[in-house]
Amino acid sequence: MPKIGMEPLRRKALIDAAILAIGERGSLDVTMSDIAGRAGVSPALAHHYFGGKEDLLEATMRHILRELGADAVRALRQAPDARSRVSAVVSLNFSAEQFRPSTIAAWLAFYVEAQRSAPMRRLLQVYAHRLHSNLMSGLRPLLPPEEALRVAEGAAALIDGLYIRQALKDGAPDRRSAIALIEDYLETKLAGGGRKR
Repeated sequence: MPKIGMEPLRRKALIDAAILAIGERGSLDVTMSDIAGRAGVSPALAHHYFGGKEDLLEATMRHILRELGADAVRALRQAPDARSRVSAVVSLNFSAEQFRPSTIAAWLAFYVEAQRSAPMRRLLQVYAHRLHSNLMSGLRPLLPPEEALRVAEGAAALIDGLYIRQALKDGAPDRRSAIALIEDYLETKLAGGGRKR
């Protein structure tokens, strides 16, 4: 019988193990046994907590999105003005926790899985909507409406594209270069895009 109070700890350990396993494999082609072994629990206990592998993978994606969402709330609360809000959104997407090899590989694998899994597609749509909304919260006061929409779409595409490029590269992720590239794009657009007075 499982120890009382251990379920949240074991669920978190299984999610962390899933991220690592996906990161190493570079795909969602991992087994519950592999994930359970990394988490230090039996496969039966992993099935007890999550049912099947698809449920665990969905929980893993939800966990990543929850962490990103909580980081966004904190970052946006601390931003003193609209331009700072945009920079905060960019920076948090390349935080040390998010922009690390295992999480980058997990994001790429989830994007691929979303092509055939409706629950994964819905989760990625939630992410895309939240990213767009967070970017717009800073861009709306700075640009005319249609230009703000275009710049938000461009920044989101750069964020996603840099994750994909990093997944295909060897070596450690370079957070600073990724952020600088998007900030250059934003500065160009804000300078030439009809910044509101």
